[in-house]
Order: sequence, then C-alpha cells, then structure tokens
Amino acid sequence: MQRYTIGQAARLLGVSPDTARRWADAGRVNTHRDEGGRRLVDGRDLAAFSVELAKGGSEDEDASYTSVRNAFPGIVTAVKLGDVAAQVEIQAGPHRLVSLLTREAVEELGLEVGMEATARVKSTNVHIDRS
Repeated sequence: MQRYTIGQAARLLGVSPDTARRWADAGRVNTHRDEGGRRLVDGRDLAAFSVELAKGGSEDEDASYTSVRNAFPGIVTAVKLGDVAAQVEIQAGPHRLVSLLTREAVEELGLEVGMEATARVKSTNVHIDRS
C-alpha cells in the first residue's frame, strides 16, 4: 500500500500542508507516524477522503487550481476492470477525471486505488500516467 506524507497529501488534495495537518489533527483524515516520526496517510484513506472532500466543496474558496499542459496530478480513487476494458477515476484537487482504457494498460501500469497518478487530457481523451 502506498503511503503519503502530509506534504504529498496536501499537494494531491490541492491545499497547503498546514491545512492537511489541521484536517489530520481534527481527525478528518487518518494518519499514523513512521519510525522517523513523520505523519503518513495510507493511499486508500487519502483516496476516500479526496472523494469526500470533492463532494462537500472546498473550504478554501480562494484556492486556485491550475492545469499545466492539461496535466492533472492526483490520486486513483476507483478502478473498475472488465474483461477487455477498464475505467479509472482520479481525484485531482477538486477535479474528478475518468478514463476508459484497456484492462491490459491498467495492469501494465499497476494502477490501484490509493496510488498517485496523473491524468492528461487532450481534446476528449483522458490518458493516465503512473507517477
């Protein structure tokens, strides 16, 4: 299972590390400490929290979200595999992106809920890059 530091989680959620720390202190997102004392968030917990956060709207309405060259770094929140095709959802800050791709591509990338990935959008196509 992939784990994220508070700083990494903040970047994926589109907030400051201080905001992520406050959310952790308030119990909104589960954390634990590694042997070095750093707070870590399990990928699955972060994925679930990012979906919850997006549904509830942003607390910091002044935060600006940008897309550089149509790239949306985020966290995988769902992977649905069919016999041939697959659907991958990524939460990138306040943006939920869905990509339809082959099952083979998902397996080659090793995509699973909780891992970091980048959705790249060109016209109406969404491509997924594993981070």
